[in-house]
Amino acid sequence: MFKKGLLKKILLTAVAFIFAFSFLLPTVLTIANSLMSSSEISSNYGVIFNQYQESEYGERNTDYVSEKVNLKFIPDMVDISQYSTVLLKSPEYLLKFWNSVILVVPIVIFQILIALGAAYSFTRFRGRFKDVLFFVYVALMLMPYQVTLVPNYLVADWLGILETRWSIILPGIFAPFSVYLLTKFMRRIPISLIDAAKLDGANEWQIFSRVCIPLCKGSIASVAILVFIDYWNMVEQPLIMLSDSDKHPLSVFLSKINTGEVGIAFAVATIYMVPAILIFLYGEEYLVEGISYSGSVKG
Repeated sequence: MFKKGLLKKILLTAVAFIFAFSFLLPTVLTIANSLMSSSEISSNYGVIFNQYQESEYGERNTDYVSEKVNLKFIPDMVDISQYSTVLLKSPEYLLKFWNSVILVVPIVIFQILIALGAAYSFTRFRGRFKDVLFFVYVALMLMPYQVTLVPNYLVADWLGILETRWSIILPGIFAPFSVYLLTKFMRRIPISLIDAAKLDGANEWQIFSRVCIPLCKGSIASVAILVFIDYWNMVEQPLIMLSDSDKHPLSVFLSKINTGEVGIAFAVATIYMVPAILIFLYGEEYLVEGISYSGSVKG
């Protein structure tokens, strides 16, 4: 039995290592290639694909070439010229980065604030109408963004906010994802804690601010991380709502970098990953706490 248990652990560890390595491989490869010189990148990858060529009908064709790619995880010589080009010589890249920040940060903050109030309402004041409304929230959350893209576009046009950042921020603020998750978390808070607060003379605001929110700190951090990563990587919304490329975030701009500047593309991609990685590493403890809390506390 001991040998079987040990063998099982070894197999599970090996499978987990394979999956972890597969998930981390693109990130490690991107960071490693961002530290290579342009000549080394060219020697490793050759010409992956040629420049786009427009046909007489206005179509763009890409001519792929069959060359063996040499994946390298350790550069022969560390070269940070790509980073100096991006950070010091090409303000266009930093502009796109700050466009991402300007779009994502308000969405995360105000979506959490609105979701907290809505989740508390769904938790404390149950009723047939509230249950139907919560079901609508769940149905909206299950719909992909592409389904609601046209209604969002029409509403933004009607409100006169099309071609502005508000056409992306407002739908993001009122997204149902955070409401659903925080409602599920709050409904697991023991009712005895709320009854005890009532006996002490606490009103609804005090119960909300001094009982529910402190108990949901881990859950709030978990939701904030997930929302940030989701909107940090958004592509469809800016492409549809903003025709002005100067307002596009870096997630859109990454796909438009000239194919001849592969080293710069790797450097920009690495810079783009830094905020998400730092937020995840900083909030990992809260993320685990929120997940374990949702599974261990029952109401």
